[in-house]
Amino acid sequence: MKIINEITDKKGSQPDPFIICDDGRFYIYCTGGDGVYCYRSNTLDNFDYIGKVMCQKGQKEYWAPCVIKADGRFYMYYSSMPEQSDDVHTQAIKVAVSDSPEGPFRYVKDMLPPFSIDADVHMNETGLYMFYSVNRYEGDRVGTYIRVDRMTDPFTMAGESEEAVLPTLDEEIFQKDRFVKGQHWHTIEGASYFYRDGYHYCLFSGNCYEKDTYYIGYSVAHSNDMHLNKLKFGKYPDDNTYAPLIRSNEYEFGTGHNSIIDVDGQLYVVYHGRDGITPSPQDNRTARICKLFAENGVLRVERYK
Repeated sequence: MKIINEITDKKGSQPDPFIICDDGRFYIYCTGGDGVYCYRSNTLDNFDYIGKVMCQKGQKEYWAPCVIKADGRFYMYYSSMPEQSDDVHTQAIKVAVSDSPEGPFRYVKDMLPPFSIDADVHMNETGLYMFYSVNRYEGDRVGTYIRVDRMTDPFTMAGESEEAVLPTLDEEIFQKDRFVKGQHWHTIEGASYFYRDGYHYCLFSGNCYEKDTYYIGYSVAHSNDMHLNKLKFGKYPDDNTYAPLIRSNEYEFGTGHNSIIDVDGQLYVVYHGRDGITPSPQDNRTARICKLFAENGVLRVERYK
């Protein structure tokens, strides 16, 4: 179900939606070419566009914002690239700060060098952690994959990064022969972590949003250890089985890149997709929502309303 109020939306699309709740209101932040865009609602539907809440001089292609609240301030983690660059591999994760969830967010510093994208930051009793995606150029399945690192504070990585989710399937091939003939490029991105009842879940998007095999899958670690960079995640049901949690279906195409929110004990997954069942040359990805259920390391979704 689409959750953006089309009558008041001036932007028209919501790639990579990230949802938070603050003071009884829900906010969704989205990728934008010239900045990060924000939507607001008192419920989990009928979000209204409130405008561009973050941009930085000399930068473009603001991808996959993630926002957390800590000590009364709001920290936005996102990636962007120099205006003069045509190479997406110059994307680097940065942090910006605001006193309000509606911004404006002010750039503070780069968190990681290029290429780094799709930050997902979480706080628990052991500290702050960031899941993010980078590239690897060696191995059987080269491409983009997910790592996790501890943070010493909202502005500093600890340098204790570990692998979290690696590509293992042909359905995760982004492009064949992308850089080297005979070597296919894979993509695992869009990490979205949560913990419930002794299980750590890391949802991810595999492949390319323009393909019908693009999907949201997940990896699981069964552990009471809350040091997230010490966990060993394993794909569900295993590394060799293509088992989407969400994928293209009879009413939407290119479903992926999600965030998770817990509302009074009920989990929801917010993701982007396109109406219909065929690819589109336009970037008309819009935010959608499903209920999410987690039991004994297994996830399932149910359409909302």
